[in-house]
Amino acid sequence: MPLKELPVLRQRGVSSGLPDVDEAWAERTSELMKALADPTRLTMVASLWKAEAPICICDFTAGLDLSQPTLSHHMRKLKDARLVESEKRGIWMYYRLARDLDANTRNLLSRLID
Repeated sequence: MPLKELPVLRQRGVSSGLPDVDEAWAERTSELMKALADPTRLTMVASLWKAEAPICICDFTAGLDLSQPTLSHHMRKLKDARLVESEKRGIWMYYRLARDLDANTRNLLSRLID
């Protein structure tokens, strides 16, 4: 049986286009996912999600058996991703989830943690 030649619909090197994606959304979501991609940071966020009150950095140090500088590094990443906020009480820093988390971020955290 002879082969039937099909019409060429695609041409190498020529794009038929991609659906529109908001670049600002992609950048924000990428930063969020990078922040959550570390097991220590994900544990910290889950702890904050479940906590009824802000958590002292000293509790993270004891609970995760990590040094204060290491935890401060992780908290900086979470703050840069706008996931957490902090306040100083005496000599200690206390952390909580950011109060202004958008609905999509809250939904994602709920699905990951609950």
